[in-house]
Amino acid sequence: MNKPLDGHDREFFRLVAHAGFINQFSDQRRELEAKIAGVSADTKRKLRTEKFLAAVQDRISDLESRQMGSLEAFHGEDRELMKKVFLLVLFYSFKDRFDQLIRIQLENDPPPLKIPFYSELFSAMVNRGFSEADFRHYFPLGFQIRRAFFFIDRSLIGNSASMKNLRLKLWNNIFTHDIDIYDRYLKDRMEDFSTLLLGETGTGKGTAAMAIGRSGYIPLDRRGKSFAESFTRSFVSLNLSQFPETLIESALFGHKKGAFTGAVEDKPGALEMCSPYGAILLDEIGEISKPVQVKLLQVLQEREFSPVGSRKTNRFKGRVIAATNRPLEQIRSGGLFREDFYYRLCSDVITVPTLRRRISEDPRELPLLLGLTMKRLIEKPPTHLVEMVQNAIDERLGPDYPWPGNVRELEQCVRGILLRGAYSGETSEAQGDINREIISGIEQGSIDAASLVSGYCRLLYQRYNNFEEVARRTGLDRRTVKKHIRNWDSPEEEDEQ
Repeated sequence: MNKPLDGHDREFFRLVAHAGFINQFSDQRRELEAKIAGVSADTKRKLRTEKFLAAVQDRISDLESRQMGSLEAFHGEDRELMKKVFLLVLFYSFKDRFDQLIRIQLENDPPPLKIPFYSELFSAMVNRGFSEADFRHYFPLGFQIRRAFFFIDRSLIGNSASMKNLRLKLWNNIFTHDIDIYDRYLKDRMEDFSTLLLGETGTGKGTAAMAIGRSGYIPLDRRGKSFAESFTRSFVSLNLSQFPETLIESALFGHKKGAFTGAVEDKPGALEMCSPYGAILLDEIGEISKPVQVKLLQVLQEREFSPVGSRKTNRFKGRVIAATNRPLEQIRSGGLFREDFYYRLCSDVITVPTLRRRISEDPRELPLLLGLTMKRLIEKPPTHLVEMVQNAIDERLGPDYPWPGNVRELEQCVRGILLRGAYSGETSEAQGDINREIISGIEQGSIDAASLVSGYCRLLYQRYNNFEEVARRTGLDRRTVKKHIRNWDSPEEEDEQ
C-alpha cells in the first residue's frame, strides 16, 4: 500500500537527495552534509560524512518501522525522491568495495574484472524495491561516480582556493552541473563535449586529463558480471610535440602500408585506439599546424577520420581533451588556432594552477604535496626523512622560491635531496651566470653558433625544467635539445669525441 511522506520527512529527504547528487567538491555539498549531520561545516570530511550517513540511516530505520523501507511504499514524486535517497545509502554502503575494485584494476591492469559483490548489490537493490533494469542502469552510474571521486580527490590534492576550484570544474566536466540531466540525456553523448586544459609545464594537466578519461560511463556486461571494459584502458595520451610535422597525422589517424616512405605496414593511430567509453589527451595541441587543425575539426564535428593513405572512414567515439601551456590570450589573439577549431574544441576550458599560485593562496600546499611525493617514492616514509627533505627545501630555496617547473620540479627536488642531500633549484643566480657568459662571448666575438644555441637551451631548461618545452621554444627536436644542454654542461666531453 502506497503511503505519502509527511511534510517533515519529505523536507529532510529532499535535502539528502540534493546533497547526494550535486557536485561532491562544492561548498554547497559540504554545507548540506553538515546541516543534515548536525555538525559544523568545518568538521573533517570523514567524520562529517559518517554523521551524515548515520542521520540518514536513522530516518530510514524509522520508515522501516512503519513498513516504508521500500520503493513499493511510495508513488509519484515521493517515489522518485526516495529512489535517490535509497541509491545514495546503498552505494555508500558499498563504497569500500568500489574502491577496492578500483585499486585491484589499477594494480593489475587486466581485462575487466568480475565484480565480486555483483549479486550482493543486486539483492540489496531488489530488497529496496528496485527492478533488474534499475540495477543495470544505476550500478554503472554509481561506479562511475565513485571512480570520478577517487581519481579527482586522490590525484589532485590541495587546500588552496585554485585547487578546490579545479576539482569542482573537473567534476562538472564529467557529470555536468546537474547529474540528473547527465543521467537522463547526456551520459552516452559526452563525446560531443571537448575540453581544453591550460597551464604551465609541470602543473599536472596530464593528471587532470586522466581523471576525466578514466571516469567515463561504462555499462555492465551481465554475462560476465563485470563492466564492459576496464577503465584503465579508457584513456589514451598523445604528446604532439614529440612528432615532426610530417608524422603528426599518422600518429593521430594511423596510416596504411605504403602511404609514405617507411610505412611498411598498416598502423592504427591514437584516435582508433581510443575507447568509446573514454577519452584521448592531445597534449601540446598548440603545436599543430592549421591543416592538421582542419582534419581534427572534422573529427570533432563529424566524428569521422581516415588513416593516411586510405579512403576508408572510421568513426571516433571517445572524448577529446586537449592541453597546452600557451596562455589563452596567445591562443585567441595570436592566431594559434583557427577560430572554428577553437570554438569546437573548447566546450569547457579548465586552467590547472601553478605551484607558486597554490602556495601563495595557502602555504600548507607545499608540505602537503611534499608528503604525497614522499609517499609515492617510499610507501611509509619515516617522519625524520620527511623533515630532512622539508628542512633542505627551507634552507636552500626559502619561502619565496617560484617553482618554475611546478609540481614536476617539486618531484625532482625530492629525488635530488634524497640522492644528494641538497637541491639548489632553478636559481636566477645560475641563469645570470649563463647570461653573462653568453653576453661576454658575443661582445668579445669568442662564442661560436653551437655554443650560443647550447647556452640558450640551457637557460630555457633552467626556467622550464622540461625538454619538450625547450624543444618547442627553440624549434629543435628533443634529442638535439638534450645534446646541446649536455654540451653546455660538459664541453670538454664534446672536445674529446
